[in-house]
Amino acid sequence: MSEVKEKIRWFPVLTLDDLWEGEMLDVEVEGEEVLLIHLPGGQIVAYQGMCPHQEISLADGELKDGTLTCTAHRWQFEAATGNGVNPKNCRLYRYEVKVEGEQVYVGFLDGEGRRYNRCTAK
Repeated sequence: MSEVKEKIRWFPVLTLDDLWEGEMLDVEVEGEEVLLIHLPGGQIVAYQGMCPHQEISLADGELKDGTLTCTAHRWQFEAATGNGVNPKNCRLYRYEVKVEGEQVYVGFLDGEGRRYNRCTAK
């Protein structure tokens, strides 16, 4: 039985000078809107750029005290995990991220179809 390893395609998206700690920024990667967040302590995470509720750009939202809030209907997500705070039944799709030197990369898993979560209010 052979072990199949998933291959990640990496895309350079910005440098650390473009995204300071505590900030967020959206970028387009292979036609997809991706939201990057530079968390306190230096970690960078990447999520789907559109709110899973009604597809409003999350980059237009507010990032405060570790919580990302969408401007449209005030849906909230934990910035560090993408898990829903309000509502709890939703989570953001999370992309792979790596930093080499000053360059930040977003990774897509080969063969992965849907890179976007949708949710309804419950």
